[in-house]
Amino acid sequence: MPNASTRPKRGRRNRRVPREDPARNELVSRSLESAQQCLFNQDYATAFVHYLLVLNLAPVLKDFARESFRFTLFKWADELDSLGRIQDLFDCYEQALELFPTDEVIINSMGEHLFRMGFRDEAAGHFHKALKLKPDYPEAKENFYRVANWLVERWHFLMLNDRRRNHKYQQAIQKAVEGGCNTVLDIGTGTGILGMCAKKAGAAEVYACELSKTMYELACEVVTANGMNGRIKILHLKSLEMEVPKDIPKRVSLVVTETVDAGLFGEGIIESLIHAWNHLLLPPQSTQDPSRPPSQTGRVIPAGATVFGMAVQCLEIRRHHRLCVSEVGGLATAAAGELHSPVSCSSEDDSTEPYTTERLSRLPGGYTPLTEPFSALDIDFNNVQELEGLCSREVRRVRLPVTGEGLLDALAIWFQLHLDQESSLSTGPKEDTCWEQAIYPVQTPHNFPLRPGDELIVEISCRDAYLRLCSVAVARDGREFCLDDCLDPDKPRNNPGPSGNPYPSLNAEAELCSALACLGTEQSSGPRDYTLLECAEMALLNNQPYHDSFRRALAKLITNLKDARSVQGPSQGQGLEVMTLTDSPSGPMDPGPDPFYVLDVSEGFSVLSLMAASQGQVKAYSSVEKTQHQAVLRRLARANGVPEEALEFWLNQVEDEQAVLQRPSREKLWSAIILDCVETCGLVRQKLMEKATLARCLLEDGGQIFPERIVLYGMLVESDTLLLESAVQGKEPTLGFNIAPFINQFTVPVHVFLDLSTLQCRHLSDSVELFILDLMNTNANYTNRDVKVQASASGRVTAVPFWYQIHLNEEISVSTFNQDSHWKQAAVVLHQPLAVREGDWVRLTVTLQKSSISISASIEEEAGETGTVDSVRESAQ
Repeated sequence: MPNASTRPKRGRRNRRVPREDPARNELVSRSLESAQQCLFNQDYATAFVHYLLVLNLAPVLKDFARESFRFTLFKWADELDSLGRIQDLFDCYEQALELFPTDEVIINSMGEHLFRMGFRDEAAGHFHKALKLKPDYPEAKENFYRVANWLVERWHFLMLNDRRRNHKYQQAIQKAVEGGCNTVLDIGTGTGILGMCAKKAGAAEVYACELSKTMYELACEVVTANGMNGRIKILHLKSLEMEVPKDIPKRVSLVVTETVDAGLFGEGIIESLIHAWNHLLLPPQSTQDPSRPPSQTGRVIPAGATVFGMAVQCLEIRRHHRLCVSEVGGLATAAAGELHSPVSCSSEDDSTEPYTTERLSRLPGGYTPLTEPFSALDIDFNNVQELEGLCSREVRRVRLPVTGEGLLDALAIWFQLHLDQESSLSTGPKEDTCWEQAIYPVQTPHNFPLRPGDELIVEISCRDAYLRLCSVAVARDGREFCLDDCLDPDKPRNNPGPSGNPYPSLNAEAELCSALACLGTEQSSGPRDYTLLECAEMALLNNQPYHDSFRRALAKLITNLKDARSVQGPSQGQGLEVMTLTDSPSGPMDPGPDPFYVLDVSEGFSVLSLMAASQGQVKAYSSVEKTQHQAVLRRLARANGVPEEALEFWLNQVEDEQAVLQRPSREKLWSAIILDCVETCGLVRQKLMEKATLARCLLEDGGQIFPERIVLYGMLVESDTLLLESAVQGKEPTLGFNIAPFINQFTVPVHVFLDLSTLQCRHLSDSVELFILDLMNTNANYTNRDVKVQASASGRVTAVPFWYQIHLNEEISVSTFNQDSHWKQAAVVLHQPLAVREGDWVRLTVTLQKSSISISASIEEEAGETGTVDSVRESAQ
């Protein structure tokens, strides 16, 4: 028998079993019951407080209450979000994470709120943490891919894979350092490659700054991996905030940067260099004292730039920036007023941008030059007086001889970046470059045909440190014709035409329209009246086959429903009684036959609801939210004879924008619900199938979701371009520096906004049906499908591009892959290319998880076995 008097060892002391606390248990029980009751009553705020109390007092209940707690948190967070109580929202998530610090669902949800509010770096951290906790968590993976496109934009991969560009920068930096520039500052360092070039060239001191937290952390990792930790000082700062000696001990002799965009000045290089010359750089070399050594003077790489431009005709640009059709879906569009994209040099509106960007060589349908390239601007980055005077330069007017015949759609510009006196880089449309070109679309209400012998008059300025080019007039036969006479009706006129208008139109019809428009403008001192639509919305509005297909499908549905009601009689279905919809969200309407209710929940601007209302006996609801856009639809309705009461705006009626899908009234159901199924970028919209499931429950008998199903098509291709745009291809393009493993963490396996018709690739198979999403028949859906594709040529499968056939009904469908489409295509890019021979069979396994599609590829072996080659995933944006 053990000695009972012996003192037990401390490490083996028996723990006292905690006593039951009846009062605590009673409080926990009552609070849990109250939480569940509040949840039932949709009082999420009180339910959340009760759950916090329960789980803090009784942690043993965490597993039991986890699902209910998550649901309560998410509902209460949505309410706080809608009320603008952002700090309270995040406080709730912090409290939840104290209870469930490793709950990937809560972590991912908090990341979603952070992303929506613009905190992209913080959101990425949450998505990444959720993936570490559960690597196969589809929502977190989808969200991480989405935020990766924001944090590390795709041009980083192209730029780093551009060995020619990298090598030229390296040569210029090495020459400057060997010439005596031994202290270097890399502004906007990105991955740190230019700073590392300077250090490798022998610079004594190298500093770098980066504003993006993600890129700053990435640069620190890259520098450390390349053995330069401590030898390059990287600052998480905007260069404009840097000071001497607070951030760097003394002024430097060389600044290197590539903070330029396709329009040269769009990333703020002018402001950055003015600040650098005034605060961070040594004085420039002086002609009065040429004997000063380079180590005591300052200089910039690149040394300057020359901007070139030309006028072009391009249907693809035109249809994305101004209205090109007079009729859409049976509706005359004249009453819409002037519509154009928010890309304009002519407007003082802060919501507009002076240019957009395109790769001219890859525009569907191509482009036609209307003028020879011309020199628009020269800038010396080593002349601070020139930099400071750039924005105050007088507007320069140039006259460009027209050499080609066609419609004036845009001015396209590119530039030659002079790294030093001997080396330069061109971003021209015919160059093999990582750069796109800047596009200044012509925003005029009429088309203007140019012909050889004309002169195009262009104004060039640098307001707000943006390069602005504006086509203002055409000179023909000794007269000048204003491209948009109403932009500035008070502008002095020269050379009046026969009508008294100094800028007569190029044809009689256009002249009359211009005169009438100007007459209206002269009666008002205000600016020209126009409505802005996003570029994708303009392209959608110009997509006539899409709208014609919808018109026919809607007409067929309404006809079928009318026939069904006539057979049922007034006592069946929804009835044909004369009534007033006093409980409808839209308020009362005139007595008449019971209408068919149509809801359009398309994203952005859509005329589909108006097309439905024009069918007659239809009460249509639009989800268009912007006041200006609603006004356009009302004008179109009046002009096309659609009764005012036939069109309502749904978001003006529902209390919760998150609950768009609900009944039109307490007793009624929808005859049709139009869902926006495919994003412009080429991906299926998030939570599409969940929305379709809810929408089906809101349909009357015989009602329909548009579209009723979506068929996914794809093919095998070999494309080095997609590889270069998706990931850095080893050390060779990055001059031997080890960068790829770090930036490739942000590789997204799906390439979006793809123009398959102009993609540089080899087709290795015919197109094949990959998957079907049936929005009307739940039982017809499946979660995965194996598809065998036979290689039609030998090569390396690097990607599987895909697109959709959108079936509105059994007879009518539209494709997202045709010349009129406002959609782009997308492609799954394989992590490792797959070698195939002509005649080989490739198995594609397609899986659907909450509207997100993943594809894995494998070769069919002769013995019937398969070897998995890659597993990649489509991420919705």
